[in-house]
Amino acid sequence: MVVSMGRRCPAAHPDDPTPCAGPTAVTVLDAFNAGADGCEHHAARLLASLHRGRVYPLPDADGAAIRVFKAAAGIRPFCWLDGR
Repeated sequence: MVVSMGRRCPAAHPDDPTPCAGPTAVTVLDAFNAGADGCEHHAARLLASLHRGRVYPLPDADGAAIRVFKAAAGIRPFCWLDGR
């Protein structure tokens, strides 16, 4: 799934003003197995904001889950609140 102009992936928080970066590539799950598919950018931001979150690649998204996991490690939770 490629996110079209004006629409963002389900992993994008409503208060996060940043656009998607690329196609929907991963699923992020919380500790209760509720999940959202997302582009790598928003998935990393979501994962960084979850306690005990997990990330899984969608088909044909080679390496996406690893990239999201590594990116999330360097992001503050709810980073959009301080304008980042």
